[in-house]
Amino acid sequence: MASRALDRLTDALVRMAGGPAELDRPSKAEHGDYATNVALRVAAAKGVAPRDFAQEIAASAPEIEHVERAEVAGPGFVNLFLSPSWYAQALGEILESGKDFGGGSAETAERVQVEMVSANPTGPLTVGSARNGAFGDAVARLLEFAGHEVEREYYVNDIGRQVELFRESVEARRRGEEPPEDGYTGEYVSEIASVPGDPVDRMLEEIKAELMRFRITFDSWVLQREIEGEIAAALPKLDTYEAEGTTWARTSAHGDDKDRPLVRSSDGSFLYYASDVAYAENKFARGFDRLLYVLGADHHGYVARLKAAAAMLGHDPARLEVLIYQLVHLVEGGQARQASKRRGDVVFLSELIDKIGIDAARWYLVSRGHDQAIEIDVDLARERSEKNPVFYVQYAHARIAGILRNAGGVEPSGDGAAPTAEERELVKRLVELPGIAREACERRGPHAVTTYAIRVADDFHRFYHHHRVLGTDEEAFRLGLCVATKSVLARCLDLVGVEAPDRM
Repeated sequence: MASRALDRLTDALVRMAGGPAELDRPSKAEHGDYATNVALRVAAAKGVAPRDFAQEIAASAPEIEHVERAEVAGPGFVNLFLSPSWYAQALGEILESGKDFGGGSAETAERVQVEMVSANPTGPLTVGSARNGAFGDAVARLLEFAGHEVEREYYVNDIGRQVELFRESVEARRRGEEPPEDGYTGEYVSEIASVPGDPVDRMLEEIKAELMRFRITFDSWVLQREIEGEIAAALPKLDTYEAEGTTWARTSAHGDDKDRPLVRSSDGSFLYYASDVAYAENKFARGFDRLLYVLGADHHGYVARLKAAAAMLGHDPARLEVLIYQLVHLVEGGQARQASKRRGDVVFLSELIDKIGIDAARWYLVSRGHDQAIEIDVDLARERSEKNPVFYVQYAHARIAGILRNAGGVEPSGDGAAPTAEERELVKRLVELPGIAREACERRGPHAVTTYAIRVADDFHRFYHHHRVLGTDEEAFRLGLCVATKSVLARCLDLVGVEAPDRM
């Protein structure tokens, strides 16, 4: 649910100025509650000087409900000063909306599939795969919060050379021998070898358990060997040609940097891109409006080839998105950790969780844009202090819960006397959630939520430092402010898969 108080103020300004308007929070309180550059954007079309037009807007602005006065600054900015009634209205709407505040931003609800993690079942999940899961799941949560119907899918690469090498490595251990030279030598290989049965099936069950522990559940699991059976039906839909003993897809005609091989003419065996095509067709056939692939940095070249597959199959390529996430680097005790799944010295998800906990792991893995590498300081991430951002935000939530436990029978309210500077800043921060959530969803950027949550916690701690809540004349209003802040913090934490504790 959007911030109606802020939207109404913006809409009124748009009508007054006769053009698009946006409201920003000035860096200094003396510059008002909100500022706008609408005069600078619209003046030319009206044939007047920006500052003159700003003067007109400022003179008429008090006609807008809740605007006490307005001033012109610089070459044509307009600073708005709002009445206490606006803050009461804004806070009241947040309290009324409750947990729905900030959601439902989708103009048209879509059925969206998010394919994520999809690590080969040749070993436990690594920290890299954990970023895939944390990021993909946070994007899925944002989409759901916006009002879309979301399905999470795991594509299991259960065939191919790496899978066979894993089986050979386990079988060698079972015979008391060393794995093949290019095989898997990690300690987990010996552990799997001690249990009878197919090691791939066993590893897949362990992966499922790890993901459940990491608070990620999947609606569907698709095996590559099942998709292989659909290739023959999908390939005739493509634009192909024969060359060099191979059938090629003419992907370069659809934005790819080169054509992609599909089938070896000598034996009719399918190459990897053929599986990509069949899998994309399988997804579209299930009726999704949008397909999101979450892939690692080594799959950067897949963006164009997957979109080309969609186009050749007769679908709008814009309905297929490929989100590429960058690497994760761990630093512990000042030393960087290396990573190689085959050698077994990679950092597994389970180890990271044991060291820093699920909440810190999920927070840090989405704390930067997916197009940026992440460096996690393990020592800081496990620290329970205000230097650790996830602890800092959770502590704000727990502190508010403590206040509310001691509130007695006083009913929280949005009404109160003229709010103080700290109270005004906190309300203005809270009404930003709808815009933050909407933009984070549209840009597939959950890191914006963690950044915003820290700012909410900052503003709350500042308010709490300056003002007592309980036993004051403003107790009802301040309790309302606490309830609204707690709700917004809980929503932010939930959107990135982190718990909102009432006690710490």
